[in-house]
Amino acid sequence: MNLRPHSHRTLIISVFVVASCGLAYELVIAALASYLLGDSILQFSSVIGLYLFSMGIGAHLTKYIKDEDTLARFVEIELLVGVVGGLSALALFVAFGLSAAPFRTLLYAFVLIVGTVVGMEIPLVMRVLNRQEADFKELVSRVLTFDYLGALAVSLLFPLVLAPRLGMARSALLFGILNAAVAYLTARVFKADLPNYRTVRLRAFLVLAVLAAAFAYADRITLKAEQSYFGDPIVYESHSPYQRLVVTRWKDDTRLYINGNLQFSSRDEARYHEALVLPAMQTAAHAEHILILGGGDGLAAREVLKYPQVKKITLVDLDPAMTAVFKTSAALSALNHGSLSHPKMHVVNADAAKWLETAREKFDVIIIDLPDPSNFSLGKLYSVPMYRLVSQHLAPQGKIVVQSTSPYFAPNAYWSVVATLEAADLHTAPYHVYVPSFGEWGFVLAGFDTDFAVPQKFDVPARYLNAQTAAEMFRFPPDMARRKVEPNHLNTQILVNYFENDWRNVIR
Repeated sequence: MNLRPHSHRTLIISVFVVASCGLAYELVIAALASYLLGDSILQFSSVIGLYLFSMGIGAHLTKYIKDEDTLARFVEIELLVGVVGGLSALALFVAFGLSAAPFRTLLYAFVLIVGTVVGMEIPLVMRVLNRQEADFKELVSRVLTFDYLGALAVSLLFPLVLAPRLGMARSALLFGILNAAVAYLTARVFKADLPNYRTVRLRAFLVLAVLAAAFAYADRITLKAEQSYFGDPIVYESHSPYQRLVVTRWKDDTRLYINGNLQFSSRDEARYHEALVLPAMQTAAHAEHILILGGGDGLAAREVLKYPQVKKITLVDLDPAMTAVFKTSAALSALNHGSLSHPKMHVVNADAAKWLETAREKFDVIIIDLPDPSNFSLGKLYSVPMYRLVSQHLAPQGKIVVQSTSPYFAPNAYWSVVATLEAADLHTAPYHVYVPSFGEWGFVLAGFDTDFAVPQKFDVPARYLNAQTAAEMFRFPPDMARRKVEPNHLNTQILVNYFENDWRNVIR
């Protein structure tokens, strides 16, 4: 078979497309695993490692394909990867709604199957192209160039455009459609070399129809699947470049989930947010200029605004989707009493650490309400360098407060946060509160001085806190007593290991 110029171009363009699709499936499955099983480096490492291993298997298997069957097998493989890869995310969403056990099995089955068939694509294309009289070095150079360019394209499009706009399921289906389109286009261009061209064309049409229908109904299917594992009716859901947000409501209970993890329940969030905010506000020498890192739901800001002496609140939250929905939604802004629209409020959507590096202001109270250190990107925000950076923005008699996971369920992680603040030359006062939705939850007050007198009263109305409950918060029973653990440095990130091991023991 001697390739005509337009046939050669078709295959080269196909290399770009299939490379994009191959990397896209890997990113979708890895991101979905982190969303549903926890954003852990283990999830990404295991998915990527198995995927690359499977691609090696696929490349090896191509040696058993006869030269005269190469083109036909390439078309069939494109249809297969389009179906399996395209439907992978949708199937995983449904499986997770049933149980975590079949989900894990199906997850790695998809990784193995998709990786194997993707690994067969480029070797087969190169074998077809090699039939043309061309310099082999030039052929390899051109194929690999378009292969890597396709990978670059999807690595930029996926986090910036596809994931936030289409979501995981529809992104996978889009690339499945592209794989099927490559199969159809290749079959059409090389129909003279395909004796079963009409059958292949019919298969391609059927695959495209199935994937297009799944794309059209993907949101409805994923919404029903999510409904099965969130339980309560979903009233809002979105993908952002940073996280997946889901809000549910049942009667008077509104709940926020980030990447599948509960962030608050409206029935008892007052306990959490009063405990987070009021002790620091009450014990700071002045409480006029306040910094909140995280807290994009505006609930911590609601508690801060109870104090009339507050002049300005600066809230730094990474995700604009979070602050936007809690500012514009009538139901959600009612929970935070419109705090994100208050004239004293200044919202900044930026990475907390990067913002602190360039900011010049000092604050009387700094409230750190960030997600738990479940992965290394979050763990750096609980590190010694981070707390030293935070302390540079603290007024001399100011107070820092950090939400610090559970001292009961994750004691090593909790006391590591305390040790980390102390390693950053800050004095600490650990405390905890019982929140029915979470169980015992921990916080740490910190500052330059050692004056951490438990508040005897609170100058603002509170649903839970008073002199008695405040005193109880600062006492730890023996089963939550301090442990000898290490502070969290960037070069070790031991806090992430503490956190994962602690919660793994709870799940068992």
